[in-house]
Amino acid sequence: MRVLDRSLSKLPRPLRTVVDWCLTIAVACAAVLLFQAEVAKPYEIPTSSMEPTLHCARPGDGCLARFSDRVIANRLVYRLHDPQRGDIIVFGTNRKARTVCQAGGTFVKRIVGLPGEHVAMRNGHVWINGVRLREPYIAAGYRGTETGSWARVPADSYFVLGDNRSISCDSRRWGAVRRGNIIGRVDLRYWPPRRSGQP
Repeated sequence: MRVLDRSLSKLPRPLRTVVDWCLTIAVACAAVLLFQAEVAKPYEIPTSSMEPTLHCARPGDGCLARFSDRVIANRLVYRLHDPQRGDIIVFGTNRKARTVCQAGGTFVKRIVGLPGEHVAMRNGHVWINGVRLREPYIAAGYRGTETGSWARVPADSYFVLGDNRSISCDSRRWGAVRRGNIIGRVDLRYWPPRRSGQP
């Protein structure tokens, strides 16, 4: 820093101020980009697949809120432990998901099936290895009525569903999410803030 200070001291005062501000802004921008790349990054909820847990904006099909929720994907948490059942995750989509859902980029869904498990549904209720899964996070009227069975979840992959089961385009349509595609976990205890007086 002393070398930099000596170099700047040779400049006229107004130019020195401009250079100092430019350096400060550049360092701040680099810190924000590094934080987003390595720790946490915000994402907007674009569809109603996670309603009413996470809102998208009206007049979108099935959206309940005036403004879409923004969630923060914690990128560090899965360096410390494996993804867990019930986690809401942000992940990059594969080619089949982009084709089937006619959407791309990133999705936000909930993990229901872990590696090696067999996932089935009966009248909208999820069964894991023949045992019905308790899902207190699914709101009444959002469970749907689907019945089906899917291939065993591959190693290092996760079966994900949206909380709005009748609308969500998820692992039922395009398969499990590879762990390498997971960007991070959403922690609803901290964000988005609870809403007051609006859905």
